[in-house]
Amino acid sequence: VQLIESGGGLVQARGSLSLSCMVSGDSFSDYTMAWFRQAPGKEREFVATITWIGGLTKYADSVKDRFTISRHSPENSVYLQMSSLKPEDTAVYYCAAARRSLPRTRSDDYNYWGQGTQVKVSS
Repeated sequence: VQLIESGGGLVQARGSLSLSCMVSGDSFSDYTMAWFRQAPGKEREFVATITWIGGLTKYADSVKDRFTISRHSPENSVYLQMSSLKPEDTAVYYCAAARRSLPRTRSDDYNYWGQGTQVKVSS
């Protein structure tokens, strides 16, 4: 299983950015996908998750109503649309996949990880 993120970059506060995660190597119909992030000096934290079948979602309170996670089966891709960005959203963002059928928020539940993409929000 391979996950490849893209779309990170530098954006001003209150701006928007979209991340993509292309997945390959398995049939992902029974997977749950997620985005996590890790800021310098901090632990990796959950951002958002979505089930491949059904599209059930969960969000961290810190990003609720600002971020939207989605998946597009034909393209085998997962997306994270981020808006109203804040400097505290600055982090390396990771795409993750779990052989689970329900939304998961713990990083230990995820079997596969991408290499990460940097997002920096300037004030």
